[in-house]
Amino acid sequence: MASWGLTSKLETDVEIKASAKDFHDMFWNKPHHISNACNDKIHGCDLHEGEFGKVGSVVVWHYTHARKVAKEVVEAVDETKNAITYRVIEGDLMKEYKTFVVHIQATPKSNGNGCIIHWILEYEKLHEGVAHPETLLSFVADMSKDIDAHLCK
Repeated sequence: MASWGLTSKLETDVEIKASAKDFHDMFWNKPHHISNACNDKIHGCDLHEGEFGKVGSVVVWHYTHARKVAKEVVEAVDETKNAITYRVIEGDLMKEYKTFVVHIQATPKSNGNGCIIHWILEYEKLHEGVAHPETLLSFVADMSKDIDAHLCK
């Protein structure tokens, strides 16, 4: 059982102009196109197992947050809620965290213009000396803005 001090989660909301469906579709069906939207942050998303757009598929992200790699399995998708969950199974994050799960949900705004991207990072640190991933939360928030700019071209 994890101690309270090692298990935690961080959340943030990012308001964008693109539709919730388009944003969700980028992560769900076309994650390999995300590097086109934010090439200074994401350098590639390779399919390791399965198919893009399928639960259980394994993707490998190459990203610049101190130049790292994360291998993730698509754990769950709810297309009606524009939500996707990735579980990190290998890579640089596993050097500091026992578990690391990323939840992304795109919710249309009530006025019909744009959406709110809700990010949740759930994790268990390997030990007390590991920092909480606030900089990674800022990174994904900035990435959302880059994707928005790309989708709204």
